[in-house]
Amino acid sequence: MAVSDSILARLLQLHPKIIDLTLDRMWRLLEKLGSPERSVPPVIHVAGTNGKGSTVAYLQAIMESSGLKVHCYTSPHLVRFHERIRLAGELIAEQELSAILEECEAVNGKEPITYFEITTAAAFLAFSRCPADYLLLEVGLGGRLDATNVIDKPALSVITSVSLDHQQFLGDRISEIAREKAGILRAGVPAVIAHQADDALPTIEAEAARIGAPLLVHGQDWQSFEQHGRLVYQDENELLDLPLPVLPGRFQVENAGVAVAAIRALGDARISTENIEAGLRSAQWRARLQRLPQGELLKLLPDGAELWLDGGHNAAAGSALAQSLADLDERVEKPLTLVLGMLNTKSAADFIEPFAGLAARVITLTIPNEPNALGAHDLAAIARGLDIDAEPAGNIEQAVTLAGQIEPAPRVLICGSLYLAGHVLALHAGEVVTAPSGASKS
Repeated sequence: MAVSDSILARLLQLHPKIIDLTLDRMWRLLEKLGSPERSVPPVIHVAGTNGKGSTVAYLQAIMESSGLKVHCYTSPHLVRFHERIRLAGELIAEQELSAILEECEAVNGKEPITYFEITTAAAFLAFSRCPADYLLLEVGLGGRLDATNVIDKPALSVITSVSLDHQQFLGDRISEIAREKAGILRAGVPAVIAHQADDALPTIEAEAARIGAPLLVHGQDWQSFEQHGRLVYQDENELLDLPLPVLPGRFQVENAGVAVAAIRALGDARISTENIEAGLRSAQWRARLQRLPQGELLKLLPDGAELWLDGGHNAAAGSALAQSLADLDERVEKPLTLVLGMLNTKSAADFIEPFAGLAARVITLTIPNEPNALGAHDLAAIARGLDIDAEPAGNIEQAVTLAGQIEPAPRVLICGSLYLAGHVLALHAGEVVTAPSGASKS
């Protein structure tokens, strides 16, 4: 076990809850640490329900193609905690991660603080000590009371699409969730707003008007769409004819458009249209409709089968995934089998429902080592309630094997949780998932 894993396991015990939304504990610890959040590079703060990670991936790729140094903070991690903190484009080293975690642990003492809060404080400490041109800062949950929302004056705010998720913390209506997301807006700081549901946009606009945050809204100030195999982006100043994003799925056209709008709003002369094109072609983001290459799990499937992975876990993600798989089937027809694992904090029925009539069967499993995982038998019962053939499996290997027992050779999609995706990626590569996920208490 890495030293950082042992420290993270201790940090997980500092608060009885995984999620307890407030900024008081963050302000206390950051002040004791010397307020490192005030010494980070210019911040692009990204909130939203779906598309945050992909948008950050496009921004990183575009900026790095121009030679800029970029810090990134994202969550959750898939295989190793180090994935959450990128310093000038590189995963934080084990020695440095262990050192900053121990420093935060010592300064915090035994004061209650959540896992995400203290690890976010550690990230700010690392970012403050390493030079870079920008910090891409992804919100963990919500926005207004999220641990990342301690930046007084970001260079830019971004809100990707808002939909129902984490209702127990953010509210039962999209307008309530949008209000929480809009909590990252700042007076005088421009904000790029992705396409929104009708209930979300008025709430975001009202909060922006209240505090004086200028908005750049999809469909009003800019738009992006696919045309003749290209991504067309247009704002009030220019029309750009760009390559389609490298990440697959119809929804990635929107995510890429948000990133382009953000780059344009930033107005950094060091970033050219050629850099935007290069970034759209080179962005990488694992477990977002990712086709898995040769590896341990693909060996369990018959010749000609495809193995795909996605970490989407809410109703909007289910709808987008189902549409993308339908598009794939139009190009290359194959029966679709889902391998599904979810947390019990998510609405499994809402996620699965878009696949009714599309998926030939569903193989369910319990996410390994997650006390908050929904049981495989319960998940299978939910799928059967939607008239989808479903069968529980004992583990990932068995689930993939069962998923392949259909003719002709199927297209297998493993989905339902980023925590499951991490186990899949590790298993496929013959590795081991390390560090507590922070999804539940042990």
